[in-house]
Amino acid sequence: MNVAYWIVAGLLALFYGYAGGIKVLRTREQLQPMMAWVDSTPMPVVRTIGTLEVLGAIGLVLPPLTGIAPWLALAAAVGFVLLQLGATAVHLRRGDRQIALNIGLLLAAAGAVWLAAGWA
Repeated sequence: MNVAYWIVAGLLALFYGYAGGIKVLRTREQLQPMMAWVDSTPMPVVRTIGTLEVLGAIGLVLPPLTGIAPWLALAAAVGFVLLQLGATAVHLRRGDRQIALNIGLLLAAAGAVWLAAGWA
């Protein structure tokens, strides 16, 4: 793995570790000011998304760091691409056109896929 991967993966891991952690730990009322979509999403789904985000963040960093199943980093990055495609669709379906963060995360995850696959 190269330096570019570690920069992209580290930033993604920090973001998703935090975002996933708050989805797992906070109540619907605490999440609503920053995530309007939680009002129409069952909390078990919100908690599942949060858990997947935390696991994905770990998957971006731990396997390449330890050398154990480093292909999991590629799987985590692909998972984040799919997550952001779904998140963008949810925002657009709700009439929310503020998707710049989603597009940025999608591009960063796609970059992590590219770097983790060794195409760089």
